[in-house]
Amino acid sequence: MGTRAHPTMQETFIEIKSLDADARGIGHLENEDGSQGKVVFVEDALPGERVSYEVKKKKKNWEAGRMLTLQRATSMRVEPRCQHFGYCGGCSMQHLEPAAQVAMKGRTLEDNLWHLSKVKAENIMRPMFGPTWGYRFRARLSVRWVPKKETVLVGFHERASALVADITFCHILPPHLGAMLVPLRTLIGALSIYNQVPQIEVAVGEESTALVMRIMAPLSRKDEALLKTFADEWGIQWWLQPQGPDTVAPFYPLKGELNYKELYYTLPEFGVRMPFKPTDFTQVNHQINRALVHKALTLLDVQPGERVADLFCGLGNFTLPLATQAREVVGIEGSTTLTTRALDNAKANGLSDKTTFYTRNLFEATAADLVALGRFDRMLIDPPRDGAIALAEALAELRESGKAQYLPQRIVYVSCSPSTLARDAGVLVHRAGYVMKKAGVVNMFPHTSHVESIGVFELPAT
Repeated sequence: MGTRAHPTMQETFIEIKSLDADARGIGHLENEDGSQGKVVFVEDALPGERVSYEVKKKKKNWEAGRMLTLQRATSMRVEPRCQHFGYCGGCSMQHLEPAAQVAMKGRTLEDNLWHLSKVKAENIMRPMFGPTWGYRFRARLSVRWVPKKETVLVGFHERASALVADITFCHILPPHLGAMLVPLRTLIGALSIYNQVPQIEVAVGEESTALVMRIMAPLSRKDEALLKTFADEWGIQWWLQPQGPDTVAPFYPLKGELNYKELYYTLPEFGVRMPFKPTDFTQVNHQINRALVHKALTLLDVQPGERVADLFCGLGNFTLPLATQAREVVGIEGSTTLTTRALDNAKANGLSDKTTFYTRNLFEATAADLVALGRFDRMLIDPPRDGAIALAEALAELRESGKAQYLPQRIVYVSCSPSTLARDAGVLVHRAGYVMKKAGVVNMFPHTSHVESIGVFELPAT
């Protein structure tokens, strides 16, 4: 891995001790007196390895570079499956054995909890694994016409660059999508607006695949015919986005046409079928999502007579399964469009009598808002990367203002950012009076440094 430096170059070797959030190896230079010097971040280097590196960026207290010579390799290093690894920015950890990837993500979670908030879970759960290839059912592919090459590129950005990587196949996309990259390049190159298509968003359902093409100029009749032929050949549906996100609309095939198939996923364990639009937020990894829903509901341990809150509920991914177990589930989301869609999904699954949806800005939640909603026995929180600090502080305020009777007995927090989970956990533990009973990682994004995790908070017995 990496290229060997020219023999006349003076190489500096360092020992790699850990990985950072971008999957770069972390080591330190050594001062003249033998003490530890500035920190160095090295792309492609792994813990336990001794490497030299080429400096790409240098600051007073740190520098960053790319590995030149691998003098001593770790046993965790593997040969990347993808020929584009190291150049394409879609993955950052293919050179690390998958179980080791997850172990390092677990360490990241524990380190964040302790170093950011002095919180330690009583029990670390076994990591949740799923498929490591072909798992990415959602993706945003960049598109760019490159005049020098007289070709269109479709794929992820190059590593640490705004340029689009010249890739011909992607192993983390489902096989039919990975094989579609080169044909997409040919298709877009044949359009009259070949240089005015900046991106294609991909969403895969259980029976259909939707591609949302961002277009900066109108399509010609010939363009429309080319898109329809491509859709028929590859069994996909086209959506178009002429301006902002609100302008996304289906193009071909339309509902009611012979080859139209609805975009949806299922949660068979709970008898739930979830239709969605290609621009809706749904989990990238469908198989892990099924396991995650099962795990979250098992940890929440809802009883038939209980009232449960599902905060940041989206389309109802957790709400509807919860409704099969609880007396009542209240789903809350910041978008009226989403809560309306969630209610439609509840009706379609015969669960509307046990679900209620409200539109609220949970990033501005207060203790008074929680009191107004009434007491919940249990609560599930699944926020975006920004976390749920306002909600955590509102729960803490209930404790501090003598309204602890409104606190749910148990909270399950599903997180896509270990740092914001750690921050919020600090408030829940140190101010709201919860104990973090369990925590663990979910390998939602194999071969990337993204850390998905889950935490369980419980009020101690009184």
